[in-house]
Amino acid sequence: MIELSHVSRNFGDFRAVNDVSFSIPTGQIVGLLGPNGAGKTTTMRMITGYLAPSEGQILIDGVDISKAPVESKKKIGYMPESAPLYGDMIVEDYLVYIAKMHGVNPDEKVPVLCQECGLKEVMSKNIADLSRGNRQRVSLAHALMADPEILILDEPTSGLDPNQVEDVRAIIREIGKTRTVIVSTHILSEVETICSRAIIISGGKLVADSPIEELKERFGHKVSVKVTLGSSYEDAAEIIKKVPGVDSLTKSGDSSILISVSGNEEIRPALAKALVSNNIDLYEMTIQRNSLEDVFHALTSTDSTKVEA
Repeated sequence: MIELSHVSRNFGDFRAVNDVSFSIPTGQIVGLLGPNGAGKTTTMRMITGYLAPSEGQILIDGVDISKAPVESKKKIGYMPESAPLYGDMIVEDYLVYIAKMHGVNPDEKVPVLCQECGLKEVMSKNIADLSRGNRQRVSLAHALMADPEILILDEPTSGLDPNQVEDVRAIIREIGKTRTVIVSTHILSEVETICSRAIIISGGKLVADSPIEELKERFGHKVSVKVTLGSSYEDAAEIIKKVPGVDSLTKSGDSSILISVSGNEEIRPALAKALVSNNIDLYEMTIQRNSLEDVFHALTSTDSTKVEA
């Protein structure tokens, strides 16, 4: 378990992280989000013990990392965005070397990680000759070598092709069943896919910490309806506005309208009836739900109040 209590970090006169508090239990995969320069990387570096907080306290399984740094760090696996791998080593030799560095039996651990991280086909290859996706897998195996209770992943699927992305996501989901996992990424769809909770930092401050579905419900409209019509926006707009539950309209292209819905209203039957009865050709009607991207923009583009679960 990770616990941050009123943690801040200064670099000279600049406060990169400002009074951040949250906790993450074992068995939870959490997305750590924020725009560039928000303080995400600094926060991760403090959790790993690479940086000391200027103020506040970080506990790893109830122990202050500043008071027991070696024991705390043994519980943490960290996969940075640009993995510092030794390119001139063969994959198997590299993993054996890392195992010995951690005091782990390589004969037992390396085959397990080879299977878990999908490295069987590249174990005899030079790291410098690997694709980015396979280098990411080697880096993940490195982070898992000491069987850490906590895993911190910085942009784990950056630069991967769609097949590689899904493979890495599947590995993270499996890992997250028994470990605390923090995933920092700019790919918001990835967070929606593999994380149950999002922590959003903006300007060094915590602006949101909540289950993802709850966040999406609390910002913007929960649901919008997009209709594609055989008439102009002007002809259809006045008819649509009279349908109960319609909050506002936005023109979307030449023949489509995006309709924001009030609350949890189900407007589609009444909407279809109103359009057809007024001789408006209805070609398509689709539901569009609020996304994590909408939430991210709402919380990081303006001054926002902190949101908690």
